[in-house]
Amino acid sequence: MVSSPHEAMHRIFQEYPELVSQLSGTLGLELPPVVSVEPVTVDLTETEPLERRVDTLLRIGTENDGPFLLVVEAQGKKDPGKTASWPYYVTYLHNKHRLPVLLLVVCQDHGTAAWAARPLTIGLPQWPTVTTRPLVVGPHNLPVITDVAEARKDLPLATLAAITHADNPDVDAILKTMSVALRDTPESVAGPIVEFIAQGLGNRPAAQQWRNLVAVDLSFYTSPLSEEIRDEGRVEGRVEGRIETCAEGALLILGIRGIEITDTTRDKVTGCDDPELLRRWMVRAAVVTTSDQIFDDEAPADR
Repeated sequence: MVSSPHEAMHRIFQEYPELVSQLSGTLGLELPPVVSVEPVTVDLTETEPLERRVDTLLRIGTENDGPFLLVVEAQGKKDPGKTASWPYYVTYLHNKHRLPVLLLVVCQDHGTAAWAARPLTIGLPQWPTVTTRPLVVGPHNLPVITDVAEARKDLPLATLAAITHADNPDVDAILKTMSVALRDTPESVAGPIVEFIAQGLGNRPAAQQWRNLVAVDLSFYTSPLSEEIRDEGRVEGRVEGRIETCAEGALLILGIRGIEITDTTRDKVTGCDDPELLRRWMVRAAVVTTSDQIFDDEAPADR
């Protein structure tokens, strides 16, 4: 099953294709400035019953060097199958489109990045016929950005860096930097970034911190994530209201009926966070003869 971090690591290039040029310094490779971008189908299936798909495939136009195909693969862990599939992607696409092909692999941990960066060869050990050399970006070569001005200077690159550093011990500072950097950013720009980071964090503990930052620092902002957070808050508020009402109601009914409320009963009622259980106790409070009987499943109200 495709994970949300996997989607974020390659889909960010669909939203910000200029990233391929901005990564020149990181990759140690001079890439031409992007002047045009055209999405290409990611389906590499042939007539044989075997489906092959890349994560993201873009046709990149440049000013002086002509167009090339950019294949972006998000790699969450080592996968021996890529030894065969990555060279296939490159040779198939070159044969089909007659364009240079650049394979870029995005990782979130050092081990996977080191594994992905190894040249893949087809042929004899003494004479490789085809060699595929992926370019790899990840926590080993993308900066840890904790300076707001630096993040604002290049938000797409800062976003990719935040995604790839999802497991960094300083991820809290990275996320706080991003939330502050987005405060004065137009919603049309901030929108994809908020969602990409949420996807990239997956189910890591830092994902909850990002949700909190979006809810507080970006409270003005409307997005699927922020709306989900606000909906959760409204639901929690309604549940808390029911809990408070039922707890007060149970104790109030006992008091009106002149039934002595023991400390045990009061503590158990006020400490309960189950609204349905509190509702049952409140109903029983109208018929019991002692306060502790509201906890008895055989109380008259339940018959």
